[in-house]
Amino acid sequence: MQNITLKNGRLSFSAIEAGEGPLVLCLHGFPDNYHSYDQQIPALVNAGFRVVIPMLRGYEPQSQPSNGDYHLNKMVEDVQGWINQLGAKKAHLVGHDWGAVIGYLTANTAPELLHSLTTLAIPPLQDLPVAIRNNPKQLLLSWYTLFFQLRGLSDWWVERSDWKFIEQLWHRWSPTWKIPQTTLASVKHTFAQPGVKKAALTYYRHSFDNRSAQSKEIATTRALPTNTPTLAIAGWEDGCMSAKLYDSPLHARHFSAGLKIERINGAGHFLHQEQPELVNELLLSWIIQHNNST
Repeated sequence: MQNITLKNGRLSFSAIEAGEGPLVLCLHGFPDNYHSYDQQIPALVNAGFRVVIPMLRGYEPQSQPSNGDYHLNKMVEDVQGWINQLGAKKAHLVGHDWGAVIGYLTANTAPELLHSLTTLAIPPLQDLPVAIRNNPKQLLLSWYTLFFQLRGLSDWWVERSDWKFIEQLWHRWSPTWKIPQTTLASVKHTFAQPGVKKAALTYYRHSFDNRSAQSKEIATTRALPTNTPTLAIAGWEDGCMSAKLYDSPLHARHFSAGLKIERINGAGHFLHQEQPELVNELLLSWIIQHNNST
């Protein structure tokens, strides 16, 4: 493994790179960092792939835009720029949590850049509002998104007592997992960097923006058909996004290149860290199957 720097305009993004071969680009979520995929790297490299895992926009000082714009279309632009910078005509895109949302939007925006998409812990976006209405318990699970709209109070609460709130989210979202203290320490270190907390919370604050041109662009992109072969994996014990959200029979109609849904027992929101062998098996099978897609 080596550390590299990716660019988009004036912004710089630290990334981990390992292996040689077709590109697999992995996007982390909240509250996390690029070590989220440490247990996927050996499996992907041994299978003959080049793995690159960047820090998302805002998760370090040098990737924080001066205008504070964390609308998701900007992250899609980041991904497109990274793939081009890495010299790949196409990539296999893997995303967890916010990384999964960015993955779906990238697939809808620039399918020509992707061999395949694998999403972790986030169901397909097109019919997600319908799925939530059919599973009202999800509104309770998503309480924190409303809490983050309380600027000032939520900023203070997230950081208080050595980021206790962050630690509690991990335990609530993956209730059956004995989370390594080194993992929590790494995440806390990331959030302690200047500007990271504000950036991460702004993702959620911008998601409630329904007036700006950026938000309208994102809404349009979200509704587009997905023309990239997509594997969506969830954990049955996910305390953040209910695994029942994947039940909607309407999901598949939006995926012209195919949608496969897998749900894993004994795993919560951070399923790729909780059950890495099972996730790696599904992930490798999918990207190998679609590695020669045109």
